[in-house]
Amino acid sequence: GKINTVVLDKTGTITEGKPRVTDIFTTKSISENQLLEIAAALEKPSEHPLSEAILMEAESRSLKIQPVTDFQAIPGQGIEATLNGTKYLAGNLKLMTDRKVNLHEFEAMSDKLVDEGKTPLFIAGDKDILGIIAVADVVKPTSKEAIDGFRALGMEVVMLTGDHAKTAAAIQSQLGISTVVAEVLPHD
Repeated sequence: GKINTVVLDKTGTITEGKPRVTDIFTTKSISENQLLEIAAALEKPSEHPLSEAILMEAESRSLKIQPVTDFQAIPGQGIEATLNGTKYLAGNLKLMTDRKVNLHEFEAMSDKLVDEGKTPLFIAGDKDILGIIAVADVVKPTSKEAIDGFRALGMEVVMLTGDHAKTAAAIQSQLGISTVVAEVLPHD
């Protein structure tokens, strides 16, 4: 009865702790499943947490994942590989701008996804964007009720996370959490 503050870790407590695909946007030249097939083929040799989410989504749609050649990880940016004789890129905005990919309306779309707490993965073939696959660690269905319950008892709810401040802010507004401490390292 004397508790006035509860501090919750975000990943795995407020959220499911497993990133998953939330949105897929494509150009008119390609379907969602085609984009996902390319992305999954590129991501299969990768060890990035986003790769797992993309491979899980491809498997849930029973898509065939083909092998790639010339796989190359570009640290902090993404990957590059050849699939069926075509060179593809999968990665963040920096990778796309460095490689001078024409992003069209996808840059604005990416900003909107980031504001929603999602991580956009750009997929491009040669110099043209093919689409964006957004991945996020989604809020558990029980979290809102639990947080509202703490507040009803007069407690301040604090969310602690190692995540980027923008991602944390999106979850903060979604759940009405008063205080967030973001970009915290494990030893902190």
